[in-house]
Amino acid sequence: MNYNLSHLDQLEAEAIYLMRETVAQFENIALLFSGGKDSITLLHLARKAFYPAQIPFPLLHIDTGHNFEEAIEFRDYLVEKTNTELLVRYVQDSINQGKAKEETGYNASRNKLQSITLLDAIEELKLDACFGGGRRDEEKARAKERFFSHRDGFGEWNPKNQRPELWNLFNGKKQYDENFRVFPLSNWTELDVWQYIEREQLELPSLYFTHERECFIRDGVIMGVTDFVKLKPEETTKIMKVRFRTLGDATCTGAIESPASTVSEIVSEVAAMRLTERAGRADDLRSEAAMEDRKKEGYF
Repeated sequence: MNYNLSHLDQLEAEAIYLMRETVAQFENIALLFSGGKDSITLLHLARKAFYPAQIPFPLLHIDTGHNFEEAIEFRDYLVEKTNTELLVRYVQDSINQGKAKEETGYNASRNKLQSITLLDAIEELKLDACFGGGRRDEEKARAKERFFSHRDGFGEWNPKNQRPELWNLFNGKKQYDENFRVFPLSNWTELDVWQYIEREQLELPSLYFTHERECFIRDGVIMGVTDFVKLKPEETTKIMKVRFRTLGDATCTGAIESPASTVSEIVSEVAAMRLTERAGRADDLRSEAAMEDRKKEGYF
């Protein structure tokens, strides 16, 4: 390790090495892309890793149909700007085909249903590996991940079946119907991502910066009012100055009150925070092991 490199240089070099190693070991690859800061960072790293050529794999977005409009607009803008191939698969199609059942009630969300659509996309596209933006600091189940996360023939994750990764050696051997999720940002923190975004001057959706939005509070989480969320009779809305730390399905993605309007201000804000970014994700509050259960079912 070159100790003359900054910690961001070292994280960047590690991520680029992992991406190149993945392309060397697997044939059919996609980068799971949501238009959030982590997947935007991954796309930027991929472009660096394979420059001056185009990245040798497409982006794959599993679209719940319940997204923030700003996120989809930015996704399409960035894909056009970078001349990158984008594949989109829709949760609504899984529902129409009877493979997924729409939740009902006030807390209904399509977030969990993404796993079904993703596994179908992996089978359809014959993907050997998918890059994901998961980081070990996000949630305790994420901390069990390897860089190369093995998934069995059913797309399921078993922490007992993960391969050791010693001396930066990665074992991508698999059976025909198995696949891997690869997480180049595993050793990054939320603060690292924001510092890297600041250094590289990456563009982001406006949702990450403070803005006025009609919101309501449910179970201590600030939720944006959208067409996809049904308010309870006792819930009221008000205009709040908020921003989002993480982007996902609008039915379960909470915001925080914040005055941060620049990346530099967000870096300072994140450095002082003591709650993980997923503390505002309503889907993670459903049970103590919500994330691990979804991962075992094939989640990102």
